[in-house]
Amino acid sequence: MPSWAWIVIALAAAAVAGFVVWRALAQKRSRGLQEQFGPEYDRTVGTADSKGEAEAELRAREDRREKLDIRPLAPEIRERYAERWRTPQARFVDEPRSAVAEADELIQTVMPERGYPVSNFDQRAADISVDHSQVVEHYREGHRLAEQSAGGSGSTEDLRVASATTARSSTSSSSSRATSRPRAGGSTGKRPSPSSDGMRKGR
Repeated sequence: MPSWAWIVIALAAAAVAGFVVWRALAQKRSRGLQEQFGPEYDRTVGTADSKGEAEAELRAREDRREKLDIRPLAPEIRERYAERWRTPQARFVDEPRSAVAEADELIQTVMPERGYPVSNFDQRAADISVDHSQVVEHYREGHRLAEQSAGGSGSTEDLRVASATTARSSTSSSSSRATSRPRAGGSTGKRPSPSSDGMRKGR
């Protein structure tokens, strides 16, 4: 066999090997993102034009999150919010609309104190999804229903759901502790993990 044929075979083998390695790395990154974001991964893939675009968005969230100074609330501040949280809970039966509005406002106040940006709700939700992927949809839904209620629409059931979803998101938004865990791509970065205390003390 002429030498040029061996060269062609070697190049073809290298190309196939390179493709196999690239494919394995891509699958590993996808699995990492699925584990990191959970239901938020499915939501993002479902709303993006392609899986690649969705995964690029999730990696961009991770990069942005790394640049934020997310911090737990000081114990005295956490207790102050826990006390404030009792008020809308107690008022819900008699004044559900105003109670839901107050609860949503309280959550939006807590987030900036934790270090999340205040300029845009959707961006804040995207930032929160990196650390709290299991509850970020509750955060979105509670806020949506609160805005709907503020506009004069929404049934009693909607208000009940808004109260419940806001309560779930408050548990994770009020407190977390910084831990080191691997990113979806395999590197290690500092991120807080959800804590079981926080606003739940006020429930």
